[in-house]
This record gives sequence, structure tokens and C-alpha cells, in this order.
Amino acid sequence: MNKLVFSLFLISLLYSCSSDLSEAQKQEYTLKGKEIAQSTAEGMLKEVAKNKKEGGVKQAMAFCNAHAPEITKDFSSKFGVQINRTSHLLRNEKNAPTQREQEIIDLYLSQKPDALKPIVEKNSDGSVQFYAPIKLLDKCTVCHGVIGETMEAKNDSIVKVLYPNDKAIGFKEGDIRGIWSIKFPKK
Repeated sequence: MNKLVFSLFLISLLYSCSSDLSEAQKQEYTLKGKEIAQSTAEGMLKEVAKNKKEGGVKQAMAFCNAHAPEITKDFSSKFGVQINRTSHLLRNEKNAPTQREQEIIDLYLSQKPDALKPIVEKNSDGSVQFYAPIKLLDKCTVCHGVIGETMEAKNDSIVKVLYPNDKAIGFKEGDIRGIWSIKFPKK
């Protein structure tokens, strides 16, 4: 336990030392980051809901598998940023976290979900990074929930066909599903 506390202290210390953004800049990037994350999430959820309505969970999962990266890329282009979603429990291995993203995930997982706030910091290349937790919505438990409770075994079977190494189940509403990692280009 002491090792975890010490590690979190070091992460906090590194974060505070590495950021040379003013409070006003941090607030500006926080607002922009939240807007981008919300817009991207709404865009994805809208398409997933449409596919679920048309062809059930199976079609919605197949849609996510084939089109989630494309949707993220479209929103990245729209906003002129690089948008990533990552997690400690991956569904798609292509979304594996960087070392810094894993540190942010660990930090969020160590805190109470209601106390989580976005983090904005300057990268060594002069770009700005926005991180925010992704909390699982109730409607997402159909594909990411607890098998036998909110997720049917048949849905888990569909997931396993699309993602043989899936680890992204067992979540309950409000759990930290992962993070948004949005990179703003250097100005």
C-alpha cells in the first residue's frame, strides 16, 4: 500500500512540475477537452443506439468493432486534435495506453469516482494533453457489464468472437471504464 501511495505522490509531483500552463490556459483546454470528449461520445453512442435498434446487440457490437476507430478519427479531424480512448481493461488491444495514460488511469482508479477531474498538462513537444475519466453509463452495461447481471452470456459470446482477448467486462454503472486522452497541437 505504501508503494502505491508513494507512486501516486510521484505522479502528482511530476504533473505539477511538468506543467507550465497558466490557470487560464488549463481552464480553456479543460473546457475544450470536455466539449470534444462529450461530442465524440455522443456521436459514437448515437450510432451504436441506431445499430442496436436496427439489429440488436449483435449489430451494435459489429458496428463498434468496424467503425469506432473511424468515428474517433473523424472527430479528431473535425476538432483538429488527436483523440484516443484507452483503458486498464482493454477490448481492442490497439487502444493500449501509453505509459503516461496508464499513470493517469491508475491515478483515477485510486480516487473516488465522484472526485475525478480532468487533467491538463503540457507535453515535452509543446502540445497540450487533456485527460478525463470515462464513466460507464447504464446503457453500456449490455456490452461491458457483469455477465449474468447486466450482460447476457450470449452477448459475451459475441464480444469474444469480435475481440478474442477482451478484458472489458465486469463493469457496473459509474465505474471508471477508461480515459479520454486528447492531444491539442502545439500553438
